[in-house]
Amino acid sequence: MQLLASPAQLRASLLRWSLFIVPVVLGLGFLSGMLSGSGPRNPWFAGLAMPSIYPPPIAFPVVWTLLYLLMGIALAMVLSARGASGREAAFAVFAAQFILNLAWSPVFFALHKVTLAFGIIVALAVLVAATMAVFARIRPLAAWLLAPYLAWVCFAAVLNWQIHQLNPGADVQQESGAAVRMDL
Repeated sequence: MQLLASPAQLRASLLRWSLFIVPVVLGLGFLSGMLSGSGPRNPWFAGLAMPSIYPPPIAFPVVWTLLYLLMGIALAMVLSARGASGREAAFAVFAAQFILNLAWSPVFFALHKVTLAFGIIVALAVLVAATMAVFARIRPLAAWLLAPYLAWVCFAAVLNWQIHQLNPGADVQQESGAAVRMDL
């Protein structure tokens, strides 16, 4: 059966999906960072040697807010493509990369597992590229909206690796019974 919708109906569907998806993506991203104590106020992180390419700390909340906004819009574009072939698979790949995205901050900032975080961010870069590929089949613009995200994740992977190189003791195991402090 062929589904026909007017341009106005298509725009309304995108708007409805965006009004739901964008706040969810932004909120989960914010929550992950907040609960893991990410950023320069984290005492462990503040004590690390930073690479020369490390941007000013204000760049991170600004960039991540923009990236989560673009991710939410891209996902809404794909989800609003009702009847599109591959829509469910595209959502599954997006969800997988988003889970890795949300996992990186707690692993790096709360657990202090720099090496594991590097593995996560490399896998994240691969899944973001895969997400772009499946999104391109449904809504090419949605794939392009993820391009800045892929670029930033690759940059963050370089930062993660350089932090690992500059701070070889940062990845040490915590003593058993030691609690990880998570500032709320």
